[in-house]
Amino acid sequence: MAPERPVPASRLERLMHLGRLAGGIAGAALGEGARQLAQGRRPSLGDLLLTPANAHRLAERLSEMRGAAMKVGQLLSMEAGEVLQPELSRVLDRLRGDAHAMPLGQVAQVLTRAWGTGWERRFKRFSFTPLAAASIGQVHEAITRDGQHLAIKVQYPGVRRSIDSDVDNVASLLNLFRLVPQEIDLQPLLTEAKRQLHQEADYLREAALLSRFAGHLGDDPQFEVPRVLPDLTTPEVLAMTFLGGRPIETLKEAPSAQRNRIATALLDLALREVTQWGLVQTDPNFANYRYADGDGQTQGRIQLLDFGAARDYPLAAREAFRDLLLAGMAGDLGTVERAAVAVGYLAPEDPLAYRRGIVELVYAATEPARAPGGYHFGRSDLARRVAEKAMDLRLKERFGRLPPPAVLFLHRKLGGLYLLFSHLRAEVRVAERLSSLIT
Repeated sequence: MAPERPVPASRLERLMHLGRLAGGIAGAALGEGARQLAQGRRPSLGDLLLTPANAHRLAERLSEMRGAAMKVGQLLSMEAGEVLQPELSRVLDRLRGDAHAMPLGQVAQVLTRAWGTGWERRFKRFSFTPLAAASIGQVHEAITRDGQHLAIKVQYPGVRRSIDSDVDNVASLLNLFRLVPQEIDLQPLLTEAKRQLHQEADYLREAALLSRFAGHLGDDPQFEVPRVLPDLTTPEVLAMTFLGGRPIETLKEAPSAQRNRIATALLDLALREVTQWGLVQTDPNFANYRYADGDGQTQGRIQLLDFGAARDYPLAAREAFRDLLLAGMAGDLGTVERAAVAVGYLAPEDPLAYRRGIVELVYAATEPARAPGGYHFGRSDLARRVAEKAMDLRLKERFGRLPPPAVLFLHRKLGGLYLLFSHLRAEVRVAERLSSLIT
């Protein structure tokens, strides 16, 4: 957990944070330029701005601000990371982890606004030390007077009011200091950041999505989700039953049959989300999966957390993505290209070399679907090869149009599962599962 830092709640405070950041970057660049000139070197502006110190300065300030500023850094790291300077990409990647925590006083203020004066009398215990802190809010553990064990998500003050201005200000900062290659068009990503943040900052919406997801799961014994407590939930506070499983990544040393079963269950769940339900939890952060061990009579259960980033996909989008998976499974490159157009990876005006590159990229990413028997994710370098192909395509073709945000978030979902399966050293019969669930 990062150290406590007050959240700048007003627009003026947040603008001042970015102003100090801009001044720090500029000052560091001037100092570095003078140093290199004194050594007889003539550095480029990009080299001066994208120093490790400036990359660290950017990530640290965005982490302190949380909210939209931090989310832009997260999305930039996730979706454009392969074309950023390595120093900037590595440091921005830190933003996918914990943010700075709110001090006790700010937590109490948010809860008093939500529940009224004397709210603490409802609880036997309320831990002001958060279990986790992210871009929108942080999670606290509590036990009510009647013994209910709860997880309470508390939103950072001022986050909702600052979304649009934060995104615009961070975009101006990135452009001013040329921290992103000019050929990358960030506007769709920035628009998506605003849309997603306005949705994630509404905890009543997240509560409804969690309940919908639980309805889709029904009585599936493989999974468990928290239950919402409506009387304690407001737009800024989300109260849920506490799920106390262990981090799923700790299962990497479990018996292979258990690891394979868990990975297969997660793949099946993702396929149902994407192709059947149209309700997709698009944040595959390892921290959103936990595991409750069985008691000898029953198997363990995978616990699913954090539905703020869940999003709906209409039937046409689900069918297009299903067709792309099936085309990749069949290995027919012509069908892959047509399906890639339908999904949104390609547009009619795209140059031929770029179209071929995207087809090769999709073909590589669907490699597990063509493997006879099981695919050994732990023995595969697939994630590295796909990342290298993406980087090669961007840098060689200098083609800056990113796929539509809805498609990027499916990347995020499936790419995150690949990484988790690799971490678990799992073997999954991917072709068999695809044939069973989407054909």
